Amino acid sequence: MTTLTSTPLAPLLDRLFADAAASSGELNRFVADIPSAEQARMVRSRTEYIDLYSRLKAFPLPVSRETGGLLYILARSSSAQAIVEFGTSFGISTLHLAAALRDNGGGRLISTEFEPSKVARARENLAAGGFSDLVEIREGDALTTLRTGLPETIDLVLLDGAKALYPDILRLLESRLKPGALVVADNADDSPEYLSYVRSAANGYMSVPFAEDVELSMRTR
Repeated sequence: MTTLTSTPLAPLLDRLFADAAASSGELNRFVADIPSAEQARMVRSRTEYIDLYSRLKAFPLPVSRETGGLLYILARSSSAQAIVEFGTSFGISTLHLAAALRDNGGGRLISTEFEPSKVARARENLAAGGFSDLVEIREGDALTTLRTGLPETIDLVLLDGAKALYPDILRLLESRLKPGALVVADNADDSPEYLSYVRSAANGYMSVPFAEDVELSMRTR
């Protein structure tokens, strides 16, 4: 048994994934009402994403169960002690990463989310899972909240916020990534600039596409 598959976390995740599934129909209808060209522009713009995600503030926008399991496995197998997450939402991915830290013997997870209502929900879920001591959620623009107060070295990064900011967030954290550090980017296909950067060996990464639009990268230097 692991923390991930034990009470209280396992039933909490079951409930959160069920809630997300129940809201998926409404989310799909909501998104369908936004013209596809406008969606693409908002997703890839460094400014207009704020409007898009503000409209989606009532929806959890979680990683899949499979991606959650992948995050746990990567954090456990790498013995991660310092993790940074961009895009907390309701905290489903955060819970998977925090469970790995618990099973690794402890550590620190810094997550950031610009939507206040989601920060409140995520903190409630982390408290319910028993991880408040391991996780710090910073509210606001990640380009500001992640600029200071970080661990000297970072073992794992999850990018799951505004896709247009993936390159900027990575470069902000890059000097703290030790060789072998892992970077997981969800829905990475929506950030072609990011993919171009991490897939170039000259930039110090080995990177491969993974299931469900996940890009898994390792720092090589």
